[in-house]
Amino acid sequence: METSLVQWIAAAIFAVAVLHTFSVKHFERLAHRFPNHAGVLHFMAEVEAVFGFWAMVLVLYLAVVLTPKTAIDYVQTRNYTEPMFVFVVMVIAGSKPIVELVRWLVLRLIDFIPVPAVRRSLLFYFFVLSVVPLTGSLITEPAAMTLGAMMLRDQIFLDSDCSLRTKYLTVGTLFVNISVGGVLTSFAAPPVLMVASTWGWDSRFMFTNFGLAACAITIVNAAIAAASARADLLRVELDASPPKPATPWGVILISAAFLAAAVLMAHYAAVFMGIFLFFLGFATAYRDFQDRLILREALMVAFFLSGLVVLGGLQAWWLKPLLSSLSPDAVYFGATGLTAITDNAALTYLASLVPGLSDEFKYMVVAGAVTGGGLTVIANAPNPAGYSIMRGRFPDEVIAPGKLFLAALLPTVVAIVFLWGAHKVFVSPASGKLAAEKSNHKGSSGNLPGKAIPEGVSKAGAREGNAEAPSADDLLKKGY
Repeated sequence: METSLVQWIAAAIFAVAVLHTFSVKHFERLAHRFPNHAGVLHFMAEVEAVFGFWAMVLVLYLAVVLTPKTAIDYVQTRNYTEPMFVFVVMVIAGSKPIVELVRWLVLRLIDFIPVPAVRRSLLFYFFVLSVVPLTGSLITEPAAMTLGAMMLRDQIFLDSDCSLRTKYLTVGTLFVNISVGGVLTSFAAPPVLMVASTWGWDSRFMFTNFGLAACAITIVNAAIAAASARADLLRVELDASPPKPATPWGVILISAAFLAAAVLMAHYAAVFMGIFLFFLGFATAYRDFQDRLILREALMVAFFLSGLVVLGGLQAWWLKPLLSSLSPDAVYFGATGLTAITDNAALTYLASLVPGLSDEFKYMVVAGAVTGGGLTVIANAPNPAGYSIMRGRFPDEVIAPGKLFLAALLPTVVAIVFLWGAHKVFVSPASGKLAAEKSNHKGSSGNLPGKAIPEGVSKAGAREGNAEAPSADDLLKKGY
């Protein structure tokens, strides 16, 4: 069996998985039509289960066509730290003390703005779609997605006056803003994290070259969404004054400390999993101040992302040459489009493997990856978390991929205007250098505040101190 055939089959399975994500609503209808098989059909209708299922198909194919050892070695050499981290952060950030704290802070912020009570819901909606995504640059994008999605679900979507059109508009805007809002630092957004160490991009570089554009995008998109949904939002009732959190401040602060510790240890799976276990013990000891932890939802999201890791590992053979053949402008729009059908972190990681890229090319591939991060559920790692949290407020508990794509188009165009258009106007093409590169920042990884990633650690996550794993292609060529 030639490796090239294995690669083609892997690409075909990946394509089927992508098509499956657009067909989940049909499986849900089949489940109602054939009740005797409702269990398996409901499972196939879970977007979070799609990539995990097709990853299993790929691994079984490798085991049968090559050898079981090859399949096991391939699975073992993938990096699952990102799915594990998203799981941990999603559970902690979605706990009652954290959600109450963020909601209270947003409402307190609204109190400082003199608006009539009837417009409080409009201002709340704007702040959740603009400020919360930007906090993703500090608490990470998965945490920001979890908080934003839960606040919108419980405060806006729960109201019967919120139309389906407004719900789709909200989800599309939130997904785009979360993707863009995490680029003010070098350790919060997955597509940035994949290249920060290799290209020497620290948080100062990110804020200098992406920060102002990211802030403008989130504010403009939130304003457009709020204006478009104004009629629905004015009918939504919001508390006249922010009630103090029902949870004791001591429990809130300790929960916030667990979240901060997990974020700071984002590169080290063994450490943040240990922190998570301590959090579970704390939540159990003080269960009177907790709602149900979103363990199932977080596990399904981790399953989705792990499947994407397994399937994506054998797509480099066509993605990498495609990226290498493009000009900087073409790679921006190419990355924006490709992100819709593959994880944006996978795209930037593949670009980091290409030697001799210009600074302009590097900027464009990352900018394109974050621009397209809201177009589909699979485009950005935190998206499945938002999908899982908010889908219960949609018909048949399904957020239709086609409608999500259409809802995210206008926010994506706004991102293009700032990340590509403004960059072309205000950054001199003749300089050949981006702003922070001139400040000699190439030697600093900046993946964590004050902490550089050691040499020899895998670029695909650089999380646990392991030497870089062999590529999928090399693995399949080792005597098979």
